[in-house]
Amino acid sequence: MMTPPVSDPRPLAGLLVLDFSTLLPGPLATLILAEAGAEVIKIERPGGGDDMRQFPPQTDGGSAAFALLNRGKRSLALDLKAADALDRLRPLLARADVLVEQFRPGVMDRLGLGHDALAALNPGLIYCSITGYGQHGPRASEAGHDLNFMANSGLLGLVAGADGAPVLPPALVGDIGGGAYPAAINILLALQARARTGRGCHLDISMHDGLMPFAFAALAETIAGHPFPAANTLLTHGGSPRYRLYRMADGRFLAAAPLEDRFWRNFCDAAELPETATGDDVAARVAAHDSAEWRRRLAGRDTCCTIVATPEEAATDPHFAARFLFAHRVRFAGREFPALPVPVDPQLRARPGVLDSPALGEAGPDF
Repeated sequence: MMTPPVSDPRPLAGLLVLDFSTLLPGPLATLILAEAGAEVIKIERPGGGDDMRQFPPQTDGGSAAFALLNRGKRSLALDLKAADALDRLRPLLARADVLVEQFRPGVMDRLGLGHDALAALNPGLIYCSITGYGQHGPRASEAGHDLNFMANSGLLGLVAGADGAPVLPPALVGDIGGGAYPAAINILLALQARARTGRGCHLDISMHDGLMPFAFAALAETIAGHPFPAANTLLTHGGSPRYRLYRMADGRFLAAAPLEDRFWRNFCDAAELPETATGDDVAARVAAHDSAEWRRRLAGRDTCCTIVATPEEAATDPHFAARFLFAHRVRFAGREFPALPVPVDPQLRARPGVLDSPALGEAGPDF
């Protein structure tokens, strides 16, 4: 028997996602769902909307960061405290498959939009709450941002600068790795479970909890009976000359990660160093040559060593172009820009094209 044609072959086509979240974690999670075919409607407060709309960098028409995170979604402007807000939302709530919210615990309940109330209306609803510290526990109502979650997880204590102070992370690991990605993963798992049981659930995503897998090396030390490691002592956190950043003669840096013996031998051969070389030996040798010379020495060798790229170099890297990483586009402020790459396999999303970033309330009053 032939399978009837599908108008949209993406795996989440036909699903409705209501996004009550702001800033980064929730919007990135729902962007992943949207790229896989889900219809995502952002519920935003009138007047200002998602706080990310005011974040830099700004261009004509608003925030470029907002545009990247909300490509292809729709926007509904609604005051959730208004007397008729729940009645107006009820038709959407009754048919929604997923709801994502990012308020502190208890806020949605006070608005009449808590999980228990909506589960009575829509038993199949996957209700995903993203918070800093989860729905319960001593820190549940504590305010925080990425840096706070990183600090409380112990991760900031693993790497320090020359003055002994922790180093600011180069990425929002808590928001993305501890929040957005676990949210997307658990929503997909919950949808699979619902396919078998017909029942939805309440997902409790804690960004702090989601950071703990990043500390696996430190936790392994404690399992082995060792004390929690001090800064810069773990194998991949400065404790070995085989995994460090070394300054070159022109001020650029070499990211050296020849952990395995075969890579270390190749690197030492290219650097004209003995295999017994210390970190100071490597630092001195790397500092003796500029990045062009190191490119020449390392070319064609398996060393796991890389010259640290600038963001501009990464964005124009021929390798990423060959993989069509920036082929998707977002239309914003009358212009088109490369869309934010998301970890969705090309066969599970639409072909590269242009989608809009939603204007505040563009879905209209009658949605």
